[in-house]
Amino acid sequence: MALIGHQEAENAFLESWAAGRLHHAWLLAGPQGMGKAAFAARAARFLVTHDEGGASAAIRLDDAGDTAADRLVAAGNHPEILHLNRQVKDKGKDLARNITIDQVRELKARLHFSLSLGDWRVIIVDAIDDLEPAASNALLKTLEEPPAQTVFILISHSPGRLLPTIRSRCRTVRFQPVDHDVMTAWLHALRPMADMVELRATVAASGGVPGKALALIDSDVGAMEKKLLAIATSGDPGNRLREALAREVGGTANRAKLELVIDIVPGLLARIARERPVAEIAPVLAQWDRVQRTVRDAIRGSYDGAMVGFEIGNCLAELAPRGVPAR
Repeated sequence: MALIGHQEAENAFLESWAAGRLHHAWLLAGPQGMGKAAFAARAARFLVTHDEGGASAAIRLDDAGDTAADRLVAAGNHPEILHLNRQVKDKGKDLARNITIDQVRELKARLHFSLSLGDWRVIIVDAIDDLEPAASNALLKTLEEPPAQTVFILISHSPGRLLPTIRSRCRTVRFQPVDHDVMTAWLHALRPMADMVELRATVAASGGVPGKALALIDSDVGAMEKKLLAIATSGDPGNRLREALAREVGGTANRAKLELVIDIVPGLLARIARERPVAEIAPVLAQWDRVQRTVRDAIRGSYDGAMVGFEIGNCLAELAPRGVPAR
């Protein structure tokens, strides 16, 4: 897949490597879907296929290095790239809630072995937000006294939740949302047959996050937006549209559609607010707050998709023009 952005992050990483002063821990911080994991994989491949550094800064992360090592990376078998992430539960498909202390202990035991290939060992933690408290403390001790020729690449979607002592041991690289016009051009290049109106709506709903934009454009964002707008314009007397929305986004199998609705609604409300007279903007903002509370409470609780979908529908129905019944 074509990548977008990350140039400042790449420059910072390569300048540090070229100067022979590569920091031992890098914290890649930013919203989920920004491409942090892809960047981590590229950086890891670069390190294990190149030497210790001190070369020209003109080199790029995707430049060729040692051919044999590169083949191992491509096959997912390079012995010096280690991953720390949530594991699949026993006899199931769901991931464990956290990265455990036992996983960190197993990783630390492997760090005592000498390098078997190349000049670098790379540890990718995806995401460090998922570490249980004991695991965070155990990893912190390794970050305080890192093994030689070992680089940690820590991926975080919510860096403010990390232990301050972990953040202080890392060089932080922030992945910022992509500019609206840049994102639109990039998405159009990837999906040239998509309608431009839908592309712009997708970019607005994505918040500048490339991964989210791709997920949205492949989820028929236009069709879902029309359903939500129908509720907001008609008031949905009789609840027929809201009940249909609840059925469509309810249940575990439809979680992606629920997330699509959650992504679309803020942009839809912003558009409605822009089209209303100034005196009628306050009710739109009130429903925006109500949607945010609904989503926040759902995440903290059981996350009943049908309930969340119906309540979002209620919020939109309240915005029906005056004279149109909302219930």
